[in-house]
Amino acid sequence: MITAIVLIGADIHQIPETAQAVANIPGVTEVYSCAGDVDLIAKVRVRNHDEIADVVTAKINRLPGVRSSATHIAFRSYASAEVDGGFSIGEED
Repeated sequence: MITAIVLIGADIHQIPETAQAVANIPGVTEVYSCAGDVDLIAKVRVRNHDEIADVVTAKINRLPGVRSSATHIAFRSYASAEVDGGFSIGEED
């Protein structure tokens, strides 16, 4: 699976509605509203790059409340247990 993080600039008057519309798109697994330079962050999980193009350009970017987006492809994911485990090599419990 390929994971993409999509940073979305939304119409400030439609953030909740836009977030829900993004969340309803197949391939979008999570959507967060946030403070800062972007209004929404969406996590997309699909099988191939063509599907990312479909989800982002054909679906997310065409929603009425979406003003802009930037897509970042993830190379690798890390969980807190994996990170902690990496720093405890050779240590005894």
